[in-house]
Amino acid sequence: MSDIDGGTYNSAANDSTVGIQAETVHNSNVYFVHPDASPQEKFRVGVRLLEDGIPSRAQEMISDAIAHGYDSAEVRFHWVLAMLSARTYYDLSTDEIQRLHHVSRLVRTYAEDEWREALRVTFDLLAALSAASGETGPVLKQLQDLPRRQHDAILRHLDLMLTGGLKDGLWADTLARAEAERYGNDRARRVWAYFEPDPIGARAAPPRPGAAAAAAARAALPVRVILFVISSVALGALAWIAHPAEAIIESLLALGAGRTAARCSLRWWGQESRPDISGGADVPQAHRLVPAGDGFTKAVHSKFDHYFSVRTPYGFTSDAWLAHTTEVRRDLASEVADLYRETRVGVDRVTWLIRHLAEEARNRHNNGTLFDQHRQSRTPASTKALTVVALAVLVAAALSGFGTAVTGAVQPRPVWAVLALLGAAWSGHAAAHLWLEVRRERYRVAQETQRYQEELAARQNAHQRWKDLLDATRPSELEMETWLTCDRTSFVGQALRHHRLTWRDLITHTILVTPAPPYRRARVRGGPWRYSRSVIRLFLFTREGIREISSELKFSDATRKNEQRSNYRFDALSSVQVTENVDVGYDLELILTNGPARRIRVKDADAHQLAPDESAQEISAISLSAAGFTHTFRLLEGIAADGKGWIERHDPDMTFFQVAD
Repeated sequence: MSDIDGGTYNSAANDSTVGIQAETVHNSNVYFVHPDASPQEKFRVGVRLLEDGIPSRAQEMISDAIAHGYDSAEVRFHWVLAMLSARTYYDLSTDEIQRLHHVSRLVRTYAEDEWREALRVTFDLLAALSAASGETGPVLKQLQDLPRRQHDAILRHLDLMLTGGLKDGLWADTLARAEAERYGNDRARRVWAYFEPDPIGARAAPPRPGAAAAAAARAALPVRVILFVISSVALGALAWIAHPAEAIIESLLALGAGRTAARCSLRWWGQESRPDISGGADVPQAHRLVPAGDGFTKAVHSKFDHYFSVRTPYGFTSDAWLAHTTEVRRDLASEVADLYRETRVGVDRVTWLIRHLAEEARNRHNNGTLFDQHRQSRTPASTKALTVVALAVLVAAALSGFGTAVTGAVQPRPVWAVLALLGAAWSGHAAAHLWLEVRRERYRVAQETQRYQEELAARQNAHQRWKDLLDATRPSELEMETWLTCDRTSFVGQALRHHRLTWRDLITHTILVTPAPPYRRARVRGGPWRYSRSVIRLFLFTREGIREISSELKFSDATRKNEQRSNYRFDALSSVQVTENVDVGYDLELILTNGPARRIRVKDADAHQLAPDESAQEISAISLSAAGFTHTFRLLEGIAADGKGWIERHDPDMTFFQVAD
């Protein structure tokens, strides 16, 4: 494998699904309407579907609007375009032809406006296709006089319907506009964003819950404190009885030293975590280790290696920076893998976070804080010295108090003094140990909570910045469809020039757009798959036979390569078959009498990329229609069945579509 255009190249065969390097479904509601939506809203969505290259669903939406009483010349114009888009006369059923004929009789009933004129010109164009005289000048003049919006819509959606001399008169203008719009709207700098997945939300490692040892210490602390207080009071009382003045001095020294020792020891032992040596299962770990065979984990580690290698501080080579950050990179990768390792979450959705963490590591190195979280915080030497001195004074004061209590005391007070001293020493040590354990755990939770909040806020900001960039850069469905239409038009123009053909020389043509591994693919909910790399395959049907031209298209910059051409007679095409496999995809197989069978992968399997409210059959049909499969298969199937006799029935009479003045 090797990196190509931000993806990964895989050398598997063209009929294998491993050519898919990433697939994305953008969570957009642009094509969905509520069942109770108004007819106007359904019409609006239908027009959007038509513009974005989904005419079958557009026709359903617009028909629904008409059925609910929303009818006008504008509505009927878009309905006709949806009916005829990417189809020829022989793709229409008898019922569809009758419905079109019915609409052609309705034109005169609508109010006079630009939409009625566009509808009338559409039917006149259809009628001119079978005009015996071949006189197309008047209807072409009417088409040119239409407003730009209606003019361009007719040319685009009737592309396969318009042929012969009629299309010859339109072709120069159509080709010029396609070449002008092919790179429009900053295509080269924006297409990448369409194939980027929607980034998953920001997450950070939450603070670990309180340890069981700290909870036990918190429960035992009151008993030890009570014993210490009782023992200390008893010892002080005995000393007061023996020598009041000395007892006061010793008590003040003990209180002051004890307070100082408590404050300093808290800074020393209460804020430095100790390595766990218990080996108990109750101690939570910051990040769980994931299995080495976990594909997501491997992908995360690979992404971290990649982004750390390309985001290096000044003065570091990639290899030196990777070696310098081995521990940091491993910990971060384990954290991300643990946070996001769940069903159906691909590494591409967390790439934004990996990139952010790589940049953050570089910035922390530049300001000298890269390893702060991997080193223990150090207590100043002065604090440690003061703690030792305070403890020494406390011990000395306690022993002095004991001596005062014993001196001059009569039996059995020395015994009580010894017991009080031993009780104060034991309970004081135990209480101090438990108190420091509780304070240490409280400090840890506070520190981890603060770090969690800071990290989560920083990651949320990075997530929002990346999402805003994608939203601002990602092309719309209309732009993607417009660019693809222009690519197809440009390709047809090149093929006609190469073969020195005009539209008068053609019976018909069809274009099939299929994925070309390695590719990335994406779509919006309810829309067809679009590919970062595809094969455009053009079939030109003349009276002598079929000319097939194919070329690989890189969608980001509209470049083409690996062009192939073949020619064969009608009777050379002996069979056309379609293989459908839900786990693999659609294959179109062409069997020629003079060569091996040719298998064309039309569409890969949808896998799990379906929203709950999407139908697998509907999405598959939409994608196949957008690829040009439906029309291409019908043509090739007819030729395989009839041979050259197919030509004799390819001259439809559409004069009945002409609208009377």
